[in-house]
Amino acid sequence: MKYLVTGAAGFIGSAVVEQLTAKGNSVIGVDNMNDYYDVNLKLARIERIQHANFTLVELDIADRDAVATLFKTEQFDQVIHLAAQAGVRYSIQNPHAYADSNLVGHLNILEGCRHNKVQHLVYASSSSVYGLNAKTPFATFDSVDHPVSLYAATKKSNELMAHSYSHLYDIPTTGLRFFTVYGSWGRPDMAPFIFTKKILDGDTIDINNNGDMWRDFTHVDDIVEGIVRIADVVPTRDNEWTVEAGSPATSSAPYSVYNIGHGSPIKLMDFVKAIEDELGIEAKKNFREMQPGDVYQTYADTVDLFEATGYKPQVSVKEGVAEFITWYRKFYNK
Repeated sequence: MKYLVTGAAGFIGSAVVEQLTAKGNSVIGVDNMNDYYDVNLKLARIERIQHANFTLVELDIADRDAVATLFKTEQFDQVIHLAAQAGVRYSIQNPHAYADSNLVGHLNILEGCRHNKVQHLVYASSSSVYGLNAKTPFATFDSVDHPVSLYAATKKSNELMAHSYSHLYDIPTTGLRFFTVYGSWGRPDMAPFIFTKKILDGDTIDINNNGDMWRDFTHVDDIVEGIVRIADVVPTRDNEWTVEAGSPATSSAPYSVYNIGHGSPIKLMDFVKAIEDELGIEAKKNFREMQPGDVYQTYADTVDLFEATGYKPQVSVKEGVAEFITWYRKFYNK
């Protein structure tokens, strides 16, 4: 198969490229290599995944003409669209970056699929779409109409845009609502990375909501396995489906949405303790109030994904934290 992977220099994207090429597929990766976080880490990821079947193209998915030309030239079988402006808090500081990448960029990918007969588009949504929803575990039939950040709103918009293209143009699309992903080569703006760096540097870590938070921490290996497996599960039309009786995660169109997470939330303080234990250092902690855009708890109902792929996450928090810290110490000589 010939794949396009957007966000190929990213945390999850680079790991997806690695697995796809290992399976003998041809992969074109795109990334704009922006400086939202350390570009050297992105370059190191690309260096790590070099393969005869992999080509990196540096472009911005918000560039309509460049994306259209790429699709027309390469004629992809499938697209795994992971490029986006990430980060809940950054969306408060720089909202226009989210419109450019997450809305315009997503539209350009949909248009590329529309005009070039792509067999399946798998794209990244987010658990943040659940917003003010307090019912747990979060299920794909729950309401996602009350986001608490612009980032979440753009991800909800991605699902709506995908549905319209599936309905109008018969493009099979699958959205994946990612829960908190961590592991080697992870993003420096995420809590596992921030905590580890600050603890090793002797700095104080901020603990939001005084530590009373829960996250469905999911190791990147489990995430990638889920992505690659679901790419083979192509949605089809269901003429019996109705809005009144059907789930919002399915449709009469060839459209589906899944949660992709561990399915067993961990209390924030327990995750911090796992990092402390692995490092052998007790963190200096600053307990503070809930921050704008944060949610109290994330907890994925992943039954639908398991039924579709036969895969359940395998990596425990203890194993995942150990793997991440081993990588961190080696990469940063700590």
